Amino acid sequence: MLSYTITFLIIALIAAALGFSGVAGAATSIAHICFVVFLILFLISLFTGRRPSV
Repeated sequence: MLSYTITFLIIALIAAALGFSGVAGAATSIAHICFVVFLILFLISLFTGRRPSV
């Protein structure tokens, strides 16, 4: 999931540098959504991850 975010971020940066504002905006939005989903899943797995058995 994080690799998708980085990929879309790189696409957005290249598109912004070349002047493709529509593509850059779309890639930035997708990267932001992927990052938020990744962060939420990370926090859930952090709290519900492996716990030592008692």
